[in-house]
Amino acid sequence: MDIKRPRGTQDVLPKDINKWNYVETLFKKVCSDFGYGEMRTPDFEYTELFKRGVGDTTDIVQKEMFTFEAKSKESITLKPEGTAPVVRAYIENKLYADPQPSKFFYITPCFRYEKPQAGRLRAFHQFGIEIFGTDSSSADAEVISLAVEFFRRLEIDDKIELRINSVGTLESRKEYNKILRNYLKPNYDNLCQTCKDRFEKNPMRIIDCKNETCKAISHDAPLMIDHLDEESKLHFEKLKKYLTAMKIDYTIDPHIVRGLDYYTKSAFEFVSNDIGSQSTVCGGGRYDGLIEELGGPKIPGVGFGLGIERLILLLDNLEKDINQQPSLDVFIASMGEAAEIEAFKILYDLRKTGISCEKDHVGKSIKAQFKYADKLNSRFTIVLGDDEINNQIVTVKDMSNSTQTQIKLDDIVNYFKNLK
Repeated sequence: MDIKRPRGTQDVLPKDINKWNYVETLFKKVCSDFGYGEMRTPDFEYTELFKRGVGDTTDIVQKEMFTFEAKSKESITLKPEGTAPVVRAYIENKLYADPQPSKFFYITPCFRYEKPQAGRLRAFHQFGIEIFGTDSSSADAEVISLAVEFFRRLEIDDKIELRINSVGTLESRKEYNKILRNYLKPNYDNLCQTCKDRFEKNPMRIIDCKNETCKAISHDAPLMIDHLDEESKLHFEKLKKYLTAMKIDYTIDPHIVRGLDYYTKSAFEFVSNDIGSQSTVCGGGRYDGLIEELGGPKIPGVGFGLGIERLILLLDNLEKDINQQPSLDVFIASMGEAAEIEAFKILYDLRKTGISCEKDHVGKSIKAQFKYADKLNSRFTIVLGDDEINNQIVTVKDMSNSTQTQIKLDDIVNYFKNLK
């Protein structure tokens, strides 16, 4: 039996890695420009973190987590999302004692056992940002604006639509949940089993169900945005003013509830029609009770998560050329044993000075070495043989225009350092 990668995973090969490097570098730059510091958390955590943080009524906790028992008999879960671990680290390291707000970003692997499809894998990667320590609508607006600026620098902002909603405070949701249960109760028996489980604990999640029968039942259900408390209304109105001031277009979508239980007030999504069907590229919102729920002080927070695989799929579908291979500075083509040894020495000396270079390691002919240099997109090629060693002179060929320059063997490193 051939050993293959597990279903729902993918290999990122050298020919594609530059896409990843490009978007990761750009994301880090945008976050730096907005004043966010990077945080890295473990790939696995105690299961209780996600049960309490993500919510035990969510699909993630009920169906999708990779959970196992460690040798210590403790329940461990591979990280299914990025926010809860960042909150745990914030509490455990007492970062709330620092001047607030605290602003973090992360690039992390995540794991969810769900049906693999385009842009949705079981082992995937996520960008995310979090602001802790302020309940101001301006923080929500900043989080959204960072995503907008990231998409703008990727030159895809015109292909992505921002949708916003308010899901109210935890207190106002209690009242709304009563109204929603009364509406759904006559059709309770027709709900899927998952939604029956949600009916008492978190009926608002029924509105987000993808089951066609459940979607039909909840189609005309009362909406949270029509039952907001005064605090949530004011917060949402101010958010809209901030977005308008930044000239960020948005659509109010009252059906956005997000997939995690910890959201309060603002909820938003960036959607695109260029991933096969309309799909969420980035989602986030406010979660004012999460830090307290996980054992920390009563500190509000807001942030977003963005799937890297889904983003790269979107860029591919839009035919964005972000995978140009970086050119090699120098290729050394050698003939004969003495030249081979000298080439190896020069190769190491050039690399020590930060000049990217390569040579043949498998005994190709000179003609084949030149073809290999061309394939590697080398800017210059050095030809080194017995004559060059005897005369202490080498020929440097500029591969872009075929011009040739002769330099002393001992001057090779300085020659290319000066060029850079």
